[in-house]
Amino acid sequence: MPHAYADIAFTPRVRDEQQRFGSADAYARVLSPERDDGAELGPREAAFLTARDGIYQATVSETGWPYVQFRGGAPGFLRVIDRRTIGYADYRGNRQYISVGNLRHDDRVSIIAIDYARQERLKLWGHARIIEDPDIVAFLNAAEEPRAERGIVIDVAAFDWNCPKHIPIRLTDTERDEGIAGLRTRLESLERDFDQRMAILSGKTL
Repeated sequence: MPHAYADIAFTPRVRDEQQRFGSADAYARVLSPERDDGAELGPREAAFLTARDGIYQATVSETGWPYVQFRGGAPGFLRVIDRRTIGYADYRGNRQYISVGNLRHDDRVSIIAIDYARQERLKLWGHARIIEDPDIVAFLNAAEEPRAERGIVIDVAAFDWNCPKHIPIRLTDTERDEGIAGLRTRLESLERDFDQRMAILSGKTL
């Protein structure tokens, strides 16, 4: 578990609860000031994030309420710009602009990205910037359609791979169709093998 993640998440009251339930000692090592990891994305994190077709993003309102919203697009909509920066094109939704309004007040965001098929989950904290420069928005809007209203660029503060326990296995339409196609190919191969064996046994050649 990265130190940067623990530094943000393990507040004094969280540590009190860990002490209360017996996990404080297990997590003590990640709070060591000698550790300095967990703020730069590696190849695994970059590949995982760019493969997602959706993320859950939390912001904080002026009244202190958390707000969680789904952000999605074709795989690759979430761009890994460098080891400490990610971004995405922000499309028009129901025009409530709650996330945008929250970010004008407080730039902190928390993101959860999930691969349900492989039961993998990545948590990420960062500071978001609202981008209206058309050139940067065009760079983030890789799909070009629909047209983006703005860009969101996030400076990564910390990340952590979450425990896969309790993540349900779910497939997208593409993952399901690919799985079915693989099964059909395998079935056709078995049928051909069966026909060949039957022909040999009956003294015939195909």
